[in-house]
Amino acid sequence: MKSTLDRICLYPGYLLIADDASERFGALCDVLRQRGHRICTVSNTQKFLTIARKTHPDLVLLDIGLSSVSGYEVCQCLKADLSTAQIPVIFLGTPNQSAEQVTAFSMGGLDYIPQPLPLEELLFRIEYHLATLAMNRKIRQLSIQVNEWIRRQDRQMHVANEQMVEIALYDALTGLPNRALFINRLTQVLHLSQNRHDAQFAVLLLDCARFKVVNNIFGHDAGDRFLREIIRRLQGCLSQVNALARLNGDEFAILLSDVTDLRCATQAAEKILEVLLAPFCVQGHDVFINGSIGIVWGDRDYREPEHLLRDADTAAYCAKKQGSAGYRVFDPTMSNPAFKVFQMETDLRRSLQHQDFQLYYQPIVSLDTGKIVGFEALVRWKHPLRGLISPVEFIPVAEETGLIVPLGQWILYEACRQLRYWQTQGAIARDITMSVNFSARQFSQPDLIEQIDRILAETQLNPQNLKLEITESSIMENTEIAAAMLHQLRQRHIQLSIDDFGTGYSSLSYLHAFPVNTLKIDRTFVQRLNGTPETLGLIPAILSIAKTMGMSVVAEGIETPQQLEQLRALSCDFSQGYFFSHPLAAQQIEELIITAPEW
Repeated sequence: MKSTLDRICLYPGYLLIADDASERFGALCDVLRQRGHRICTVSNTQKFLTIARKTHPDLVLLDIGLSSVSGYEVCQCLKADLSTAQIPVIFLGTPNQSAEQVTAFSMGGLDYIPQPLPLEELLFRIEYHLATLAMNRKIRQLSIQVNEWIRRQDRQMHVANEQMVEIALYDALTGLPNRALFINRLTQVLHLSQNRHDAQFAVLLLDCARFKVVNNIFGHDAGDRFLREIIRRLQGCLSQVNALARLNGDEFAILLSDVTDLRCATQAAEKILEVLLAPFCVQGHDVFINGSIGIVWGDRDYREPEHLLRDADTAAYCAKKQGSAGYRVFDPTMSNPAFKVFQMETDLRRSLQHQDFQLYYQPIVSLDTGKIVGFEALVRWKHPLRGLISPVEFIPVAEETGLIVPLGQWILYEACRQLRYWQTQGAIARDITMSVNFSARQFSQPDLIEQIDRILAETQLNPQNLKLEITESSIMENTEIAAAMLHQLRQRHIQLSIDDFGTGYSSLSYLHAFPVNTLKIDRTFVQRLNGTPETLGLIPAILSIAKTMGMSVVAEGIETPQQLEQLRALSCDFSQGYFFSHPLAAQQIEELIITAPEW
């Protein structure tokens, strides 16, 4: 086995040794060379300094007792020169000389090694310093690399942030500010108007008719060019201080912040309508469009930018109803309840064309296993001006106007498609169900069975995974037709659920007549539960009825652990509510599924 002196050093270095008596360190130099170090021994002081400047050694060894000049003076020369000041210096001195050690360190020395020392100890101390220096160099290199990586990441993050801002605040097709950025600018102007009486502004909302016709007839590329030409004309008649934004496919918002009175706003509207009157050339064809403009004067009573857009949209709708290109200034009488319903119906029709709706999904949980066994599909309206609208606000209007039928078809299709997608991705078990609400208007459609058959065929969803939720009133209006319809659905193995049970007719006779699988206890019963028997109300009776008739029960609206425990104690089958999860978008549901929750 090789001795310690014979082994190759892990951190070989280049050493410059000042020694005017070379035989003194001859044995040390031989061992250092054997262990892989490069050694340069110099006796002449001036030559030593010249070599140090040119070669930059890893370590300098200075003998304090040099005959011509002291090692301290050589060190002073090294430290005084910027090119050699950073070279580490080890002094080789005499033993038991505390004063010399103090001087050595005060001169900037790395170490003071008294002589004589055993060769192995001397070698260890030199190589220890070489290893430390090598590691420090490596750390500095890594630090430089890390800092460069951080700077590179910062640059990339900066570019990414700019791109995200571009995506978030600007329309991808036209480069115009989108609704979010327009709202931001409108907020600033509103704030300014609250603090300055002379800060006058107006908001114009332009609805361009026939844009979809161009898309449908000539294709989307032609439609995009048509849209850019519209924007070019609009920008040509607006000053630089005006903000033009694209809110939707054919809707634009204009912020006039340089106006002194309402007449300035109406003149701007007239100018816009005038430039839009000239025909547009689309693939060699002249295309004419009618623009309808709603105007809202920036009254100081406004507090929310969305309200300005809402009223401008209302005025634009009134202008459109006039039947030709024109504008209307918003009048508060346009906001009476009847008109609001009328406006919502119009918005619903428009949003059905644009598919401005989104489904959210609320998990249904087995109280026996604590696992998700199904989802209920719940629709949300992404209004282009008002943002997300609750179904409580728009479903009654949809039912009253009959728009619930096309909306319900879209909901059923989208819910089936989403469940089938999760199945094909392996995200959920094959027996997970999707519950979809059906209104009385939908249930009365003579071609309902054909609609459902078509949707199941298109989405390739197994009918056993579909559960239709029907209110008691829906089937009690015409029991004979309802019975025939329900039996046809059950023949297809589609599951049927009575929604909000206990709040309607609650006639036990129809439960015998209709092939119902599930009763859903309305949330009003569940939310009374507080852990005491007195708050159970009709829940035990409903559970008893369901058990007798071979039906399962879903309790809606669970929000507290006490409610969960009471329902478990009553052997309720399933439940849903905020205690488990709020209704979530599809992506959020996928994230929830990954966690495999159990309650």
